[in-house]
Amino acid sequence: MNTFRLSNVSLRDVRKVLVQQGLTKQKMTRGRGGHEKWVKAGMPRPIILQTHVDPVPEPIVRQIMRHLNLSRKEFANLIQSQ
Repeated sequence: MNTFRLSNVSLRDVRKVLVQQGLTKQKMTRGRGGHEKWVKAGMPRPIILQTHVDPVPEPIVRQIMRHLNLSRKEFANLIQSQ
């Protein structure tokens, strides 16, 4: 039985998955201190993370999985392999 829940993924774990998938954090300017912008060549849109919310809300985790074309099982395996 898999006990992995999307509702309690820490910000640290999400950042590690993004790095594993080849994304880099882009420095943001113009007053966006509470957010991080993650980019990768070939991705149509950047991934924006709220740095003041931990754990990351489930809808945001689902959105990140969708952008990276990862299934729930693949995402869980990436987190657990850290």
